[in-house]
Amino acid sequence: MSGVLNLVSVGPGFGDLIVPRAVAALQSSDVIVAYELYLRWIAPHIEGKEIHTPPLTQERERALLAIEKARGGAKVSLISSGDIGIYAMAALAYEEMSEDDTYEVNLVPGITSANACASLLGSPLSHDFATLSLSDLLCPWDWIEHRARHIAQADLACVMYNVQSAGRQQGVYRVLQLMLESKAPHTLCGVVKNAYRPGQQVSIHRLDELPSLQFDMLTTIVVGNRFTKRKRGQIYTPRGYNDWSMPEGAPLAAPEREALPADGVWVFSGTSDGNALAAQLAAGQGSPVVVSAATGYGGEVALKDCPGATIWAGRQGIEARRQALTQSRARVLVDATHPYATSMSNQLIGLALELGIPYLRYERASEFAPADGELCASAQQAGERAIELGQRIFLATGSKDLATFLTLPGAADKQWFVRLTAEPEFIQRAIALGVPRDRICAMQGPFSAAFNTALWSDWKIDCVVTKDSGDAGGYRAKAQAAQALGIPMLVVDRPQLDYPQLATSFESVLAQLKAWNIA
Repeated sequence: MSGVLNLVSVGPGFGDLIVPRAVAALQSSDVIVAYELYLRWIAPHIEGKEIHTPPLTQERERALLAIEKARGGAKVSLISSGDIGIYAMAALAYEEMSEDDTYEVNLVPGITSANACASLLGSPLSHDFATLSLSDLLCPWDWIEHRARHIAQADLACVMYNVQSAGRQQGVYRVLQLMLESKAPHTLCGVVKNAYRPGQQVSIHRLDELPSLQFDMLTTIVVGNRFTKRKRGQIYTPRGYNDWSMPEGAPLAAPEREALPADGVWVFSGTSDGNALAAQLAAGQGSPVVVSAATGYGGEVALKDCPGATIWAGRQGIEARRQALTQSRARVLVDATHPYATSMSNQLIGLALELGIPYLRYERASEFAPADGELCASAQQAGERAIELGQRIFLATGSKDLATFLTLPGAADKQWFVRLTAEPEFIQRAIALGVPRDRICAMQGPFSAAFNTALWSDWKIDCVVTKDSGDAGGYRAKAQAAQALGIPMLVVDRPQLDYPQLATSFESVLAQLKAWNIA
């Protein structure tokens, strides 16, 4: 009598997600081979059958046992969660089969982790996407990085499996950094834990928020692409992109949309003093100036602040920057981005080195003084201290680190107030993280000491968290207001980068450009 080997997929966890064909295969089988956890999902369909449950680490032994039983003439179901043909047991079974085996083989498809998690987030995989396992047990880590880099460069949506384990903590953060090198930081992503199982957790984040989170082997990460949008608390990727030439975040040129000038000085800005520096350079008699701003709003501000400069604005990835710098034959790259924009600075340093363009970092001087408050090494440390010190905590740190503060142990017991730039996506992010609308101040700074004092007094703030953003970022006004109200101020220290060339004043920027025969 010829046996049967059913390779059966039993989905992500809930019984109502097991397809009828899988149920039929289970019911017709004599022998069940499965990891013990899966039995609870299929218990009604396997009563009275011969059951074998080799432990989790013995996947190959499970496959060999199922094959041995099928060779002996039994009808066997080898079980896997999700889809047995995707990162699962089917491949091991095929490896162990012989060409001269006579038993029948049936593979029953199922709902895999990718589409199970995607369904909980909305519809993020509606266009081209990739899946990537971060486990290096069966694939060299160099290959994983190589694939991750190309997925990001192609701006594919991506589902990451086997995200983090007790012995493999840092790999996911390396992959996220590779994603950030080519994908826009505002790319919408989802984090799903225990999909369709007890303890299910689902959250939506920006790509640049993910490095501050903790994950585990029960977590799946879904990364969108530049077209992925948010609606009704979920995310989706349009099935047709319609205008591929001008996606969201396409370059905003000057009003006449003239071509980027050749042989120019590129100033990567987005700050008031960065714009002021660009305006001063554009007013000189040297090379043409191109100002790159990170958002459309930043481009609008730069158009007003930088007469005579060409504005190139919007959410750009590394490939767009590489092409623009190369095609315009940029003579120098001035990095005048925010003091805490380390990912962007690292990217610009790498591009300058790769393309052979001189790099110059302009960074506003620090304003912190010990009398202002307590200096904290990181946003996490500042958040932990704020939870210790305050009950009604005001975050003057912008939108990037909101998730870090609001997901700390004890954060749910505090009342958090935030001030953000009036960008819809920033406001939506705060709301999605649980900040009530009446605790959000959406305004463009900087703000005076009088304004800060009035706002914090009215909101009964008892602790303030800010960054050492310098005079241009309104730091001194925040310190004065905190002192006037007698409330503690926690200051997140500036990250330290090894800049190839650093200037802290406009004069030193001009002097360096002159030394390079550029200005």
